[in-house]
Amino acid sequence: MQATTLNPTIKSYEVLLVQADQAQSDLTKANLYQAGFNVTAIADGLQALNLIRSSHNRETPVKFDLIILGRILPKLGGLDLCRLLRQEGNLIPILLVSETTDEHDRVVGLEIGADDYLAQSVSDRILIARCRALLRRYHAVWQPPIVSNTLKFKKLTLYVEECRVTLSNQEIQLSPKEFALLREFMQSRGRVLSRANLLERVWGDDYIGDEKTVEVYIRWLRQKLEPDPSCPQYITTLRRFGYRMG
Repeated sequence: MQATTLNPTIKSYEVLLVQADQAQSDLTKANLYQAGFNVTAIADGLQALNLIRSSHNRETPVKFDLIILGRILPKLGGLDLCRLLRQEGNLIPILLVSETTDEHDRVVGLEIGADDYLAQSVSDRILIARCRALLRRYHAVWQPPIVSNTLKFKKLTLYVEECRVTLSNQEIQLSPKEFALLREFMQSRGRVLSRANLLERVWGDDYIGDEKTVEVYIRWLRQKLEPDPSCPQYITTLRRFGYRMG
């Protein structure tokens, strides 16, 4: 199936919509277009992966600003596509849309690298609001600050201006959410941060979700930072209070 691009001449955010249901894809595409997005729609997970890979070059590192990804797709499922992109170091924000509202599916989606998760049944207004919120947070995290800053703790170094992190002098790959979460901990060393604090500071007060999202991302962050994630040295848990670094 050929990719269909809407409104290519208007400068706007470029969204890759990957959904197998043609009727739903057409409706979502039209609503995104009306909201000011440029949309490329594809119904095949493998074709989407190839398109994303081919869009990378030295002049334009990332063509798409956001991926809206269905869970059930031909040839390559949405979860597998998301996992592959993150394994390859691709940091494009991903909004995973599922036909089910099962909590386990949501946790799995977040754990493999999706930035947000919605049920297919949500209104178009919520979908568009989530897209805009993801784009705001992504660009806020990766926008270099005016003043250079470097945060250090044990063998961990976070370069705020360069948006990168090293552990024992080896660079580690973090998603924008993981980077923002780690930066919050390193800037608040010694302080206890509740799940509600972290949800507000990292995801923003417009995020429509629950505190389990924080738990998922901390677990994922520990897997990248800790020698033994079950006995953390960097981000520790204080039961009924929250988390603390240092």
